[in-house]
Amino acid sequence: MKKIYALIILMQISVFAFSQWTWQNPLPQGNTLNCVKFIDINIGYAVGEFGSIIKTSNGGVDWINQNSGTSRELNSVFFIDTETGYAVGFEGIILKTTDGGVLWTIQNSGTLHNLSSVYFTDINTGYAVGGNGSTAIVLQTQNGGTSWTKKYPSQAGELSSIYFTDANTGYSVGYDGTIIKTINGGTDWTLQTSGTFWWLFSVHFTDANTGYIVGAGGMILKTINGGTLWTVQNTGISDYIYSVYFTNADTGYAVSYHQGSTGSYGRILKTTNGGTNWTIQSPGAHYLLSICFSDANTGYVVGTGGTILKTTNGGTSWIYYYYSLASGLLHAVFFPDPNTGYAVNEYGQLLKTTNGGTNWTAHNTEVNDELNGLYFTNTYTGYAVGEYGTIVKTTDGGANWTYQHFGTSDWLFSIFFVNENTGYAVGSGGTILKTINGGNDWIIQASGTTQTLISVYFIDTNTGYIVGANGTILKTINGGTNWTIQNSNRSHWFYSVYFTDPNKGYAVGGNDINAVVLKTTNGGTNWTIQNLESAYCLLSVYFTDSNTGFAVGAYGIILKTTDGGINWVVQDAGTGYNLSSVFFTDSNTGYIVGEAGSILKTTNGGGPIVGFNESPVVSNRLNIYPNPSNNRITIAVDTKTLGEAHINIFNMKGEQVLHDKFQNQTTVMIDVSTLTKGIYLVRIQTRERFESKKLVIQ
Repeated sequence: MKKIYALIILMQISVFAFSQWTWQNPLPQGNTLNCVKFIDINIGYAVGEFGSIIKTSNGGVDWINQNSGTSRELNSVFFIDTETGYAVGFEGIILKTTDGGVLWTIQNSGTLHNLSSVYFTDINTGYAVGGNGSTAIVLQTQNGGTSWTKKYPSQAGELSSIYFTDANTGYSVGYDGTIIKTINGGTDWTLQTSGTFWWLFSVHFTDANTGYIVGAGGMILKTINGGTLWTVQNTGISDYIYSVYFTNADTGYAVSYHQGSTGSYGRILKTTNGGTNWTIQSPGAHYLLSICFSDANTGYVVGTGGTILKTTNGGTSWIYYYYSLASGLLHAVFFPDPNTGYAVNEYGQLLKTTNGGTNWTAHNTEVNDELNGLYFTNTYTGYAVGEYGTIVKTTDGGANWTYQHFGTSDWLFSIFFVNENTGYAVGSGGTILKTINGGNDWIIQASGTTQTLISVYFIDTNTGYIVGANGTILKTINGGTNWTIQNSNRSHWFYSVYFTDPNKGYAVGGNDINAVVLKTTNGGTNWTIQNLESAYCLLSVYFTDSNTGFAVGAYGIILKTTDGGINWVVQDAGTGYNLSSVFFTDSNTGYIVGEAGSILKTTNGGGPIVGFNESPVVSNRLNIYPNPSNNRITIAVDTKTLGEAHINIFNMKGEQVLHDKFQNQTTVMIDVSTLTKGIYLVRIQTRERFESKKLVIQ
């Protein structure tokens, strides 16, 4: 029994022992937050994209990221008390915690429908609603989530929100003006007349009879007789109103997304007369999706980009409680030493850290142009390139920048220096520039192509490579005097090139639906395509040694190889933002930058895949048996996997110890007799999805 208990503890600890990639900007994190709920004046939670769960214990002053154990989007959170809470989201995911969010466990919902809202009437009885377009689903539990039963209310569209006024009486609203009501604790649901076909997003009651519903088209509905009649309130706006909350019978708030002549942004609405009149309090820079108050004056709003707003005066003023140095796309990151790092973005802004990313500060480059590439020859001397031929240089660690001119307006995308004086920059129209005096002069080199050139890399003073549009790969062996076109056998765009030695190199790229990694082992004479487990375009590649490398790209994709590119496996970025650039300062410490000012950091080489969490498994989508095992295991998936699928097994250090692949099968048998005793992560990856599960070898 002690061994079993110790094993359970070890498995739980492993969830937290490998933090993978953590947010450095924005803070506390940058994913969209869909729902915020407060238990009391101090304790609150917000949930959102990519399994994001954040918690505050001091009234929103500080927010801590929690490990949800899933990358599925979470739409709603509800706590019964300070310890017990639930979160629901995409593909039927239901999470439960009994320790205030320290550990979240996945419950079997029995559905793959998206779930939009969760509500509990007591410690055992709860409801989750969702659906798919014209189909509604209501889940109910009477045993604290151990099991959930399904109902499909007739004539009801997809449900967005649920609210109970007592143990028996509840309301749910959603697609196409759907309003349904139960008066017997969910046993039966009846359709109410909303008088609208707008999508309804949120429902809230102030007492047994008086309730409000908000939705698209600026829609606000009110009832004073328990839903027998709903009347439209005049808002005078056409916003998408996503959430409504009342602090008393008269005072209520709603948040929305407004699209106007001056742009799109979030708005906060307030009424002090029970909804008769609504006034716009404050516009927000981001879309606002959820609102909650912890008392009459203290309220919180969350939304896109990780937005968190707080008021302590009933909405008269709102303060941002999230921090972002940059909101634009960060194109490049570079660390000249382990502590000092730089990043540049599409607005000509430079970010800098002097303590390994713990803090980042913004610096004025005096450049209004987009900056795409970045390189530092030492801690203080660096260069950035960008649109319209922009080249700027700093000699004081980014405090001051000076323009360098060479008389072209071609866009520049990448810059690389082989020593303090000799450097290269590449860009549109086949542009190649070279300096031999630290950027005082730049000379145009003949590239032999008009294709856009996106990335340049030199392995010594003479030998260098450039990659770019439509499969372009160029090589020089005489410091750029001559460039020869190499045969990539691909028409994809390549965005990044990296060499680990004079012979071995990699080029990454692709398009919207395909990622491509090419590898050469003979200095570019031949390039071969590598085995990938990603369907998204790759934008940057970096190797920490001859075997270990990382590639990042669209939709938050992070790939890692530990065998010199033979196999690439997905790491959990914790975000879906496009990732533009990756850089490592040692074998464990790395940084990634990308869309919406995203800066991610790892101190353990990205950690095990998916952080040693099991993927959400619904209806036994992935099964391993026997488990524990010491000889052979059988891996089964619920439906036949079309195309090629890969199975990777990782130890607790995140090292790949076994790899296998199969095609068009539902089961595969693997010999694990060579594995030592311990806990492993088994991951199955296809083009469409991945699943992972713990394996115990005894």
